[in-house]
Amino acid sequence: MDSASEAGGVAGTVLMRFVWPHGGQSVFLSGSFYRWARLVPMSPMEGCPTIFQAVCSITPGYHQYKFLVDGEWKHDERQSCSTSECGVVNTVLFTGEANYDFIMGPELRHVDHASDGTSIDVLPRISEADLQASRHRISAYLSTQTTYELLPQSGKVVALDVDLPVKQAFHILYEKGIPMAPLWDFSKSQFVGVLSALDFILILREAGPYDTLREVALRILQNEVSSIPIIHSSSEDGSFPQLLHLASLSGILKCICRYFRHCSGTLPVLQLPICAIPVGTWVPKIGESNKRPLAMLRPSASLSSALNLLIQAQVSSIPIVDDNDSLLDIFCRSDITALAKDRVYTHINISEITIHEALQLGQDYYSPHERLNQRCQMCLRSDTLHKVMERLASPGVRRLIIVEAGSNRVEGIVTLSDIFKFLLG
Repeated sequence: MDSASEAGGVAGTVLMRFVWPHGGQSVFLSGSFYRWARLVPMSPMEGCPTIFQAVCSITPGYHQYKFLVDGEWKHDERQSCSTSECGVVNTVLFTGEANYDFIMGPELRHVDHASDGTSIDVLPRISEADLQASRHRISAYLSTQTTYELLPQSGKVVALDVDLPVKQAFHILYEKGIPMAPLWDFSKSQFVGVLSALDFILILREAGPYDTLREVALRILQNEVSSIPIIHSSSEDGSFPQLLHLASLSGILKCICRYFRHCSGTLPVLQLPICAIPVGTWVPKIGESNKRPLAMLRPSASLSSALNLLIQAQVSSIPIVDDNDSLLDIFCRSDITALAKDRVYTHINISEITIHEALQLGQDYYSPHERLNQRCQMCLRSDTLHKVMERLASPGVRRLIIVEAGSNRVEGIVTLSDIFKFLLG
């Protein structure tokens, strides 16, 4: 959905462009903004016959709508939805409420498929009071919960001995399919750090089971690590410290989503589209950037350039795009472990091998299903913050690539760290 001010239209209305990206022969739109009494025909977009759109003039506020596709009522699962007591699912639309103000500017201008041609996007922006209230509620929740909330009912953690040769540890990471592992020092009887795909990361202070989730989240952000071990140490009986689990931002975000799932309406910030808040890294003039440039590479770029960019841009992943900036794949720090396969690292030149060739080395390590559902998780700029948070809380998802519907043109990227830096202020 794209919203725009309506030139020459009825006062107090906005022009909305609705999109059905899932194909069909005949597609119609109906919604509460027309009291469910009208079926608005939708037209396929030029060059994209599977994507249908319609432009409607509606009043601002809360609405529900649905699509009639080839005679069958359907909702867009990629948008926020509401389920009635009878089990009817409708897509939810917010076009502004009393607690929201709006921003308009020439930098948001775009050509819409409407009779009036060029229009100006209108993005909801939360008030400072509501933003601070939302942050306070999330911070208060995290401050009352301990890391015991992150412990699964069952599971295992792979730990490595510090005396293990680096080459052997490197192969273990590959064989186990894990990006990192905690390091145990038998002489000190304690965990002393973490071995990642690229290097050792020393953990300055491990987490205890009674540390609050807010403390752990801030420690992960400050130390720039993906997770820290939760250590239970009992000085009374002199027993060895016990590794309970690894605390990660994903696990903490899952706790937040679970706690606020049925009361997300009390946090206005969660209902905003991600393009309307300063979270993530964006292509200029699309979303509210966090001031960092969006790094992208072509598949023909060298592996050396990708590794240099990961370090220079201080990012954990780089979208790989074609000449139209449409997403093809993603290159992550953990992809370096694929070089352990058959000792490939001993006979390649990182300045000569391309990113595409390097990613092919790990194709046995990532099945097609994993590549689709873990490597290239995507979202739309119209997705709400709440929906993005739920996606990022899923196991194995560390980032979402923000793409344009239909073309998969990369518009930005949002990571777990971006979410927590925004929520914790």
